[in-house]
Amino acid sequence: MIRKNRIIDFFGLKRSIVALLAMVILVGLGERLADRFLPIYLLALGGGILSIGLLNGMQNLLSALYSYPGGYLSDRLGYKKALVVFNLVAMFGYLIVILFPYWQAVILGAVFFLSWSAISLPATMSLVSRVLPENKRTMGVTMHSLVRRFPMALGPVIGGVFIELYGEKNGVRIAFGGALLLGLASLFLQQVMIEDEVPQSREASTPLRLWQSMTPALKQLLMSDTLIRFAEQIPYAFVVVWCIKMNGITPVQFGILTTIEMTAAVLVYIPVAYIADRTTKKPFVVITFFNFTLFPLVLLFSHSFRAMVIAFFIRGMKEFGEPTRKALIMDLAPEDKRAGMFGLYYLIRDVIVSTAAFGGAFLWQISPEINLLTATACGAAGTIYFWIFGKDLKG
Repeated sequence: MIRKNRIIDFFGLKRSIVALLAMVILVGLGERLADRFLPIYLLALGGGILSIGLLNGMQNLLSALYSYPGGYLSDRLGYKKALVVFNLVAMFGYLIVILFPYWQAVILGAVFFLSWSAISLPATMSLVSRVLPENKRTMGVTMHSLVRRFPMALGPVIGGVFIELYGEKNGVRIAFGGALLLGLASLFLQQVMIEDEVPQSREASTPLRLWQSMTPALKQLLMSDTLIRFAEQIPYAFVVVWCIKMNGITPVQFGILTTIEMTAAVLVYIPVAYIADRTTKKPFVVITFFNFTLFPLVLLFSHSFRAMVIAFFIRGMKEFGEPTRKALIMDLAPEDKRAGMFGLYYLIRDVIVSTAAFGGAFLWQISPEINLLTATACGAAGTIYFWIFGKDLKG
């Protein structure tokens, strides 16, 4: 029993956190059952290539725009009620796709079911920061990041089986039916296991007021993080082109490289969280930013599978301090506005960074080398800025 309690304490597995992780698995699995196959479903319904482009662009835009409303509602309603609302919104989207087999219905439903990950993240971080003590928050965020990987890996496999057995149209609709059932199970778990919050102020601020109350330290992190995401997104869509089309890597080898990236990320999560909670967070964020910066530079000089193994290992190590960075956002945010501040942070960052996809395409047309070197320069600027000006403490 003592050993069991130690394990629970080590991983920060309080009842509400366990319920949160179960919710992440259930809803995340529902998301992943069908989302990878939406392009072929749109084509099967007669949507055409433009409908796929519309879905992809909408996904990126909504991920940015939903962050602030998610934080606002979490501050206004509390994380428990907010998570219920977010689940119901996603389930409504699934229901639209199940009931109406038209490509226009898929686009409409996507407005709702694509929202869950982005809109629920501020409430999730708020729950972690409220339930766990400060010296366990990084571990709590890390467990959330780690558990999210399981539905990412398992969902497409199950969804693919549905399509193999029942065809593209019926298989995807059955997958959405599974997502709806998993959402219902998640709602039940939320109500039974997540503890009610201690009543606090429910005043939710406007974006302008939140910006005014954002600490200088958090603004410095935001500026650095935005530059780092430029380093990631400028070459993001072209990494597969560089590997397969320009350097002769096979699709199977590219899949292996992706596995190496995921494995590297998973291996560092727990030990880094353990150390970061007991020391200081800034060095781990700096190392993460450095890995973001290093990847496009190493990729530039990678022309063989062996060299790309190193590059993708570095790419996986960009997760070295990612949960630590999220925990640091919560540390630097005002205590009574954490969810709203987290949402505003992601709204500002992701709206700005969404331009990187267009800029990256322009730079790639000039030359792939310019694209990768520009990404490296953005990453270096963000890393150096945070190294010099970034802080750990509030204020």
